[in-house]
Amino acid sequence: MTEIMVRKTCSLEGEVRAPSSKAYTQRMLIATALSRGTSKILQPLISDDIQATLRAVKGLGAKVTRSKDCWKVKGSQPIGNATNPIDCGESGATLRFMIPVAALAAKPSVFTFKPSLAKRPIEPLFESLKQLGAEVHFQSKANKESIVVQGGGISGGKTTVPGDISSQFISGLMFACPMAWKETEITLSTPLESRGYVKMTESVLGRHGIKVSISDDFGHFGIPPNQTYKTCDHIVPGDFSSAAFLLAAASIIPSKIQVNNLDYATIQGDKVILEILKKMGIKVNVCSDSVAIEETDGLLEAFEVDATDIPDLVPVLVVLACYAKGTSRISGARRLQYKESNRLLSLYLELKKMGAEIEMNESSLTVKGSCSLHGAVIDPHNDHRIAMACAIAALGASGKTMIQNAECVRKSYPRFFTDLQALGADIVGRKLDR
Repeated sequence: MTEIMVRKTCSLEGEVRAPSSKAYTQRMLIATALSRGTSKILQPLISDDIQATLRAVKGLGAKVTRSKDCWKVKGSQPIGNATNPIDCGESGATLRFMIPVAALAAKPSVFTFKPSLAKRPIEPLFESLKQLGAEVHFQSKANKESIVVQGGGISGGKTTVPGDISSQFISGLMFACPMAWKETEITLSTPLESRGYVKMTESVLGRHGIKVSISDDFGHFGIPPNQTYKTCDHIVPGDFSSAAFLLAAASIIPSKIQVNNLDYATIQGDKVILEILKKMGIKVNVCSDSVAIEETDGLLEAFEVDATDIPDLVPVLVVLACYAKGTSRISGARRLQYKESNRLLSLYLELKKMGAEIEMNESSLTVKGSCSLHGAVIDPHNDHRIAMACAIAALGASGKTMIQNAECVRKSYPRFFTDLQALGADIVGRKLDR
């Protein structure tokens, strides 16, 4: 277990490069693996979750040649059979995306995963695939649970799936159903949350020549059958979800930083962090490929945010609320109970340790600021975003904060502590980027 100590820091200054987007890397990797021929992915993210997606596409027959900044992916058509169980680790996106893809293979595939992932919802995807003619079920051997995808193809037809549990269910169907035998019609039984991620999937699919029609209210999806993925080269953009932690750090203590590799034109819902920071009184300068935070004066302004479409920003927003004057409220966050941890409860417990005046219910967090935070021993509950959020909170807190199990940041942002340290954060720990 890696422990990282974070001490109160007077200021941050300098430039860092935002990590490549995990969400884009996963989607591009799957789409290229489904294509006929060889595609390139430039500047991919390398993290624990991406390693899981790599194992999955290779397990189903794709060939991936990796160099530092370029992966060559030779697609598998038809989809190969997984001769060995595919280890999804703790990557919920990998599991939810690849189960429908594995249904296209001729023979069964088995997916394994760590116990933390077993707690996250997956059954609605099983039921949807059953409606489309595919069979998926749990199996248990030696007290270890796994998922068996029977294979044999997807018939298509009509299916209903909830939109407020995970948008990854819909994205997974969008990857696989273009190769169903007949048209697929997806109706959402509840309004879609995290629309930006579905738009991202649609964009990547479009570059591979795949057609998906989406209603204006995102309640209905139509997918023509018997489509063929064409090859396409990609450049993975920088990740606003990860960069939000750096921008928040520069907002709570006097700082002047620039985060490069951020293109505001990309389809990323979490880029709304820039608008939220502006409303809080932060001077944000957006350029073609970077975002700069200028030195701030005085306390931040309190805010209210509906996080229905931006759940990954909630940890950042709660920390910002601790340093804002007045009462801030983040609502629409019910789904955070089903992330790597129960993020609502994890944020409540760990920031409460640091002195935050915070209240929680099943779908929101309310913070009365500004809070006089102090150091504490933080358990991130094996959740990368909790570890990063509490580290950011510690930069403005008195005393020392110890982040336990800090290696969990490797799930999405392996260089997080190294990048913070490069900007001047007072951080002590070994192997910060490993």
